[in-house]
Amino acid sequence: MKSDFLIALTQLAAERNLPREIVLSAIEAALASAYRRDSVATGQDISVKLDPGSGEVTVDILKNVVEEVTDEVTEVSLADALALDPSAKLGEMVATETLPHSSGRIAAQTAKQVVMQRLREAERELVYEEYKDRVGEVFAVRIQRVEPRVVVVDMGRGEAVMPHSEQMPNERYRQGQRMKVLLQTVERSPMGTEIIVSRTDKNLLKRLFEMEVPEIYNGAVEIVTIAREAGFRSKVGVRARQDGVDPIGSCVGLRGVRIQNIVNELQGEKIDVLEWNADTARFIANALNPAVVVRVELDPTTQAAIAVVPDRQLSLAIGKEGQNARLAAKLTGWNVDIKSATEAEAMGEERAKIQAEAAAVAADAKAADPEPAEALVEEPIAVEPEVPEIPEEIAATVETVEQETAVEESAVELAPAIEEAIAEAIEPVAEVEEDELTPEALEQLTADAMEPDLEEEPEPEVQEVEQPSLRDVPDGIWSVPKVSAGADPGVIRFAEDITGLSGGVTARRARRTGNTEGDNPRGRKRKSRGAPRRRR
Repeated sequence: MKSDFLIALTQLAAERNLPREIVLSAIEAALASAYRRDSVATGQDISVKLDPGSGEVTVDILKNVVEEVTDEVTEVSLADALALDPSAKLGEMVATETLPHSSGRIAAQTAKQVVMQRLREAERELVYEEYKDRVGEVFAVRIQRVEPRVVVVDMGRGEAVMPHSEQMPNERYRQGQRMKVLLQTVERSPMGTEIIVSRTDKNLLKRLFEMEVPEIYNGAVEIVTIAREAGFRSKVGVRARQDGVDPIGSCVGLRGVRIQNIVNELQGEKIDVLEWNADTARFIANALNPAVVVRVELDPTTQAAIAVVPDRQLSLAIGKEGQNARLAAKLTGWNVDIKSATEAEAMGEERAKIQAEAAAVAADAKAADPEPAEALVEEPIAVEPEVPEIPEEIAATVETVEQETAVEESAVELAPAIEEAIAEAIEPVAEVEEDELTPEALEQLTADAMEPDLEEEPEPEVQEVEQPSLRDVPDGIWSVPKVSAGADPGVIRFAEDITGLSGGVTARRARRTGNTEGDNPRGRKRKSRGAPRRRR
């Protein structure tokens, strides 16, 4: 009959999903740790053996075999060891004594803690050994709990974590939901084995195609490249490695059943399957599917491509928020610029115009200088001597002196001219006799000599304009016609012509006080009320 201890051992192994041998070794290590803390075996090396059949526990004290014993607690001589075990050798551990199977409360508590710790370590090690070589595979998991930033899933033997960056933006996760994930990384950490899974990795799409399409699994069709925006749209470039196989038809399946299974697994993500081509221009044209590409211009130096599409398909080629063009660029590895046919034609004309202008400039330069190489003659370069800088104060002084000198020179130059003018002025005076030379005549002669001869300009003729006379104005202009009450407000009216203002200020005051004729103080006619109308 099995002991209760052995039954509990078997149940623990089943709950932990661990091999029975690992659980037995953990319990033996825990019991050994508990016996070491016992006062009887303090400082001694303890070995515990657990018989899985009978459940008996054997506790032995181990000692090291040496030639000369220096510590009787941990060492034993070779002669004594051979008496206990004929196969004993120097440096080995020999069981010299057996302790009774009894432990106290503290030893039992220590054994329990050690057992739990050893079991956890065994679980982590088994999980790491199981999943370390399976990175990149797809697993069907169940969501265990949903936390604010991570989702914890159950992979069977252990738990895996799906971070927020690896979650699809269009999915809502709930506890107990089943899905397929890609095992991304497996690492050891102080908290145990850390497993990271993903739903956004493009390799998940590749593995789903391998699971759904047999031609991809056996190698008849190859997935060359994938561009994916998780949760929205993906593009897959495939090619056939076997003659007579349609790569696109194999991936789509009969009536789209194969591709539809993948779309359902990815919660409605759109997938475009296109044929890969070694010709880059042709491959770029296929990558812009469903738009029709007229031509593709490549620039290998900058890895840039210009795809020309019809005007009506420009928005289709670009896609919603540029998604189609962005995925095409990721799929091909080229910078794809999409142009309409009209824009491409205008750009071509502009380019041709620029090239023609450049050719004309080059031709003109060649005509002006047909042999530029022979015309070039090395001429000596004239080096001007360096002039030392003059301080600002000295320069200002020199400039003032130069100005004064120039004024003096100009005055010296003008002296003969002034003398000549005075002589000319005095000549008429000399001709006049002394008796006739009066002060007034002398003053007049001096003024005439000093004033320059100016030609008198003719005065401008003033044309007299005949002004109209007031007698010629018609008499009707002075009369103002009376204006009715409904006249144009833009016409000027006098107060006497306006209804209600006749008589001036005095009449208005009289009407306001009620001194006018009649019962109505305001001079208005009252409307008489007739008989009430009978309603029909």
